[in-house]
Amino acid sequence: MALWPFILLKKAELKKDVVFLNHEKIHLRQQLELLIIPFYLWYVAEYLLRLVQYRNKHKAYRNISFEREAYAHEKDLDYLKERPLWRFTRHI
Repeated sequence: MALWPFILLKKAELKKDVVFLNHEKIHLRQQLELLIIPFYLWYVAEYLLRLVQYRNKHKAYRNISFEREAYAHEKDLDYLKERPLWRFTRHI
């Protein structure tokens, strides 16, 4: 879990998982560009909206724009080097 400015891990082995870390680093960038607190407000609001839309917790989570961007690019380890600002908006 990315909680600005930290990445919190359930297991120590995740420190070696470059795809997982890249996914969480994408979230840190999203948080920074939205000035942190608005990111969390938007995240929760969009989750609730998606929950009403999909009536399924997992589908709601996976369809949050921030998650869609992170999952779409987590394997591209150079993504953050060239990522334009507000890129998550393409995933709304």
